[in-house]
This record gives sequence, C-alpha cells and structure tokens, in this order.
Amino acid sequence: MPRQVRLENHLSVAELEQRYRQSAQAVERSHLQIVWLLAQGQQAQHVAQVTGYCPAWVGQIAHRYNQGGPDALGDRRRDNPGGRWLLSEEQRVALARALEQAPQDGGLWNSTKVAAWMSRETGQEVPPQRGWDYLRLLGYTPQVPRPRHRKADPDAQDTFKKNAA
Repeated sequence: MPRQVRLENHLSVAELEQRYRQSAQAVERSHLQIVWLLAQGQQAQHVAQVTGYCPAWVGQIAHRYNQGGPDALGDRRRDNPGGRWLLSEEQRVALARALEQAPQDGGLWNSTKVAAWMSRETGQEVPPQRGWDYLRLLGYTPQVPRPRHRKADPDAQDTFKKNAA
C-alpha cells in the first residue's frame, strides 16, 4: 500500500509553492518541490517518480522538513567539515622537513615511501594513496623522467636538437 507522508504545518501549500518557484538554488528547489507535492496530499511513491528521487529520500526530506521547517532544506554539503587528517599539524611539518632530505633507502620520495613514513609516525597502516595525497598537499609533483620510445634513435634526436637551435 502506498505510503502517505504527514507533514508539519510550517508553511501553507501556497507558501511552499511560492518558495519553490522563487528558489535560485537547485538542491533547495528540488527539496521544496518534494515538500510542496507532499503538502498537496500526493503519496511519497508518486512524488519520487515525479522528482526522480527514491521514496526513501523523499521520506528523508519530509523528516528533515518536519524537524526543522523550511530552513532545514537545501544543500547541506557546505556544513560537512570532511574527515579527520591522518597527520597532525606538527606531523605535517615533520613530513615537510623529511621530504627536504633524501629518503633512507635513497632515490626519490614517492607515495609508497611517504606512506611508510606516515605509518611509522602514526603507528597505523597507511595506504600509498594517502602518501600521494600528502605529497600533493605539500606541493610536490611526480619526479620521474619523461618516457622514451623504445625505438627512438639518439643520434637522430641529437641532430634534431642541434638543427632546432
């Protein structure tokens, strides 16, 4: 049996329609459309089909509206601070100092070496991708020689370089 969603009386149907039609933000407009259609007495399944959302999300938007009114609708991603950093500020400074030196095993710093350094520093397993992220965060770029074609003729390249100047 289709589910009828009950809404709190924060705004009238006409006020919801007016806010929906005047909204300049896409996410807020779609949320207002959902609430407006539900306030007209339409069922959640039908509203989901009309708006392109799943019925569970329609219920989520209705619940958010019931709890906080029209101010609770809209894009909330800007309020998301994101995840915690793996390294503290002091550890990031220590990593930046470590990157100024050559790695212990020689060669150049890469994501695997940075991840190993981070693992030793934090005491937890750090995947190479996080090493790459921290290299980029600190302004480092990949330091690898340009690829050479296997059939390249070094003499022809030298001749080309001499004639180009």
